[in-house]
Amino acid sequence: MAVTFAPGEALLIVDPQNDFCPGGSLGVPEGDAVMPVLNDWARAAERGGAPIYISRDWHPRRTTHFAEFGGVWPPHCIAGTAGAEFHPDFEVPASAMVVSKGLGEHDDDYSAFHARDGDGTRLSELLRQRGVDALYVMGLATDYCVKESVLAGLQHGFKMSVVADGIRAVNLKPTDGEQAIEAMRSAGAVLV
Repeated sequence: MAVTFAPGEALLIVDPQNDFCPGGSLGVPEGDAVMPVLNDWARAAERGGAPIYISRDWHPRRTTHFAEFGGVWPPHCIAGTAGAEFHPDFEVPASAMVVSKGLGEHDDDYSAFHARDGDGTRLSELLRQRGVDALYVMGLATDYCVKESVLAGLQHGFKMSVVADGIRAVNLKPTDGEQAIEAMRSAGAVLV
């Protein structure tokens, strides 16, 4: 793969978790098909010394995000469960920083920019600490967490590029994924 990372660029991989892949409690069609793409980009980032951030849903068992407590989703990515683990085909880079979102009982937190590291530092601050001003984004799912992460990144002043081969949509409605891509593009993101 011929991707090279310039200074100030980083990789953001959104929620490559078991529950978002086929067989998971909130499986995205072909969600597992993005794993080789994520791996290729992560290896390229490591070769280029670019920072790598991986977001994950890390929900409590009881949260208003889940249908039984007033939300819209089945239980998924409950902290410490197999469904919340990264997909086995995803090779987590040694240098990657994992940030967690949806930690509270009332947190929906679709955007990775709501995620925090183990010390409670938000993603935007972590990026600024490393001098990052541009992100390549990929992961699951196009029409929810990827879209919200990209839109939030743009609002925070980062240049956002979405890797088209590295995303898949839930598509509750058949055109949700296409509409999400258009929303990201309209807001200023680049599709690569």
